[in-house]
Amino acid sequence: MRLGISPVKNRGVVSVIGRDQKGIVARVSTYLAAQSINIEDIEQRVVEGLFIMSMRVDLTDVSTTLDEVVLGLKEIGRDIGVEVKMRLADGRERKRFAILVTKEPHCLETLIRDHRAGKLAGDPVAVLSNHEVLREAAAAAEIPFFWHSADDRAAHEAFLVEKIRELRADLVVLARYMRILSAAFVARFPNRVINIHPSLLPYHPGANAYKQAWEEGVRVSGCTAHFATAQLDQGPVILQDVFPIRVGEDTLDDVKAKGRALEGEVLSQAVQLFLNDQLIVKDNKVIFKPGKLEA
Repeated sequence: MRLGISPVKNRGVVSVIGRDQKGIVARVSTYLAAQSINIEDIEQRVVEGLFIMSMRVDLTDVSTTLDEVVLGLKEIGRDIGVEVKMRLADGRERKRFAILVTKEPHCLETLIRDHRAGKLAGDPVAVLSNHEVLREAAAAAEIPFFWHSADDRAAHEAFLVEKIRELRADLVVLARYMRILSAAFVARFPNRVINIHPSLLPYHPGANAYKQAWEEGVRVSGCTAHFATAQLDQGPVILQDVFPIRVGEDTLDDVKAKGRALEGEVLSQAVQLFLNDQLIVKDNKVIFKPGKLEA
C-alpha cells in the first residue's frame, strides 16, 4: 500500500536514541531525502553521551511504502548502533494504564480528574487493590475495579500480574498503593511502574516519611514520582516538587495535608510524561526527550 493517499496521514515523527557519534543526523537525513521525504523540523540533544533526536517529516511525496521506510531506518540503526523508529504523527495508539491503590483516594482522584480533562494521552483500564475501599470511586469514573486480599503476598501479586497482562496495560501507576512489591514483580515491568513517594528522595525513604521530616525539623519537604525497582525507593526519579514546613508551627497533620495536596499533581505529571513518550531511562536516570513534535 502506498503512503500519502490520505492528506490526514501524511506526516510522521522519526526518533533516534543511542550513543552519540559523528554522522547520525547526516545518515538519517540522507536516507529520508532519497525516499523523497521532507524534513520539516528537528530537535536534538546530547545528555551524558546519549544522543536523542526527533524529526518531524512530511510523507506526502514518499517514493516507497511505509513498511520499506521503517525497515530502512531500522537497518541504519543497526549499522550505527542506535535505535531509529518512525510513527505516523496521528497514528499512535493511546497507551493503557492500570492504577494500583490501597485506601487513600487523593492520587486516584487526581488521575481521574486529569483523564477527564484530556490531560492524559492514555486511558485507565482498571483500578486494582488489596481492599474494596475505593470501589465506588472507580465505579463513579466508570473504571473497572478488581481486588484481591494481600494476606498471601504471592497470590496477590499473581492476581495483579494476571490483570495487568489481561488488560494489556502499558504502564502500572502506584497511586498510594501502600504495599512493597517484590523484586520479581517489578522485574516483569521494567521502567513501567511509576510510584509516588512522600519525600524528596533520596531523603526519608521508607515508611512515615512526613513524620521523619517533621521530627527532624526540616523546612522544606515534598514528594517524588519515580520508577519502582527492586531497591525500595531508589528507582530513577521522574519528577519532584516541594512545600514549606513552618518549624514550630506546623503540626504533623499540617505537614501530611500539604504533602497529600501535592502527591496527586506530581504523580499525574509523571504519568503524562510517560504516556507522551517524553522520557527514557539510562544508567538509572530519567532523561527527558526534546520537546514533542507534532504535525
